[in-house]
Amino acid sequence: MPLPQLSALVVDDVAAVRSFIAQILRQLGIAQVLEAADGNSAAELFRQYHPQLVFLDIQLPDINGQQLLKQFKQQQQHTNIFMVSAFSSVENLQQAVANGAGAFVVKPFSAQRINNLVQPLLH
Repeated sequence: MPLPQLSALVVDDVAAVRSFIAQILRQLGIAQVLEAADGNSAAELFRQYHPQLVFLDIQLPDINGQQLLKQFKQQQQHTNIFMVSAFSSVENLQQAVANGAGAFVVKPFSAQRINNLVQPLLH
């Protein structure tokens, strides 16, 4: 059963990663899943749709995901933002948490990992 009240934004410059996460979110019943390949489109979609859930890559072609995280949190404090990166350095992790990320997802990740993060938000 779709959850019309929950929308998500998936930001990653790799199309396969975006569609993998988007597919999992739709299977979980999130009706509106938006996708962005770079920071500028992500910021525009975020402003327009105010998604409650964001999966945000750190390495984007035009901006560092950490900066977007800060912007998004300033605009909407209650958004659940999960950082996604192949670079799971302690520094990246600490910065993400300091900037308000709800979790850090290390690439490659499983569908189960995404499920485990999103499931509690659906109830």
